[in-house]
Amino acid sequence: MLSHRAIWDGIDALARRHGHSVSALAKLAGLDATAFNVSKRVSKDGRERWPSTESISKILEATGESFDSFLTGTGAFLQLNDNLPNRTVPLLGLAQAGSGGFFDSAGFPAGQGWDEIALPSPGEGGIYALEVQGDSMEPLYREGDRIVVSPTEQVRRGDRVVVKTRDGEVMAKILHRQTGKQIELHSINPAYEPRLFELSEIEWIARIIWASQ
Repeated sequence: MLSHRAIWDGIDALARRHGHSVSALAKLAGLDATAFNVSKRVSKDGRERWPSTESISKILEATGESFDSFLTGTGAFLQLNDNLPNRTVPLLGLAQAGSGGFFDSAGFPAGQGWDEIALPSPGEGGIYALEVQGDSMEPLYREGDRIVVSPTEQVRRGDRVVVKTRDGEVMAKILHRQTGKQIELHSINPAYEPRLFELSEIEWIARIIWASQ
């Protein structure tokens, strides 16, 4: 089942994909501008506050997105459930991924050294999991979280992605902007500056489709 954090992450990602702040997204949907403020997500006594289904319906209608894209297209966290059919996918630490021999030129798993992890089946081939190391994507992805990546999914502005440079650096970021010549990547953690690359510097880019905790 989806977590409290995942639902709010989905709203944040939806706003970014359409070039809005969460306040602007709320107003676009005819809601109070403060409806999605961070301060309203947890009460003063520490209880989690969830957005209403009506609010989610209104922002999907305002942006023209489907509920499926809201759930699966934002990297939302899926809690593992024994009632879901499992499949085994390759697993590798994010820090190891920059070493040679783990991927082919299209970003698919290759070579030796991969572990395996059982995940609820997303029903597509070619996916794999990377274990997060470092804090550049906190609080969205924390050390030890496992992000599930698809090299075949089309990437769009606001998507969470894994990028490998031709120098061997592998990073989990947000695709902020892409032109015919450059790509701009942002971190969730404000301590990390945006990264700007020439497309010729990028070996591959793959979309994060969901993650497990």
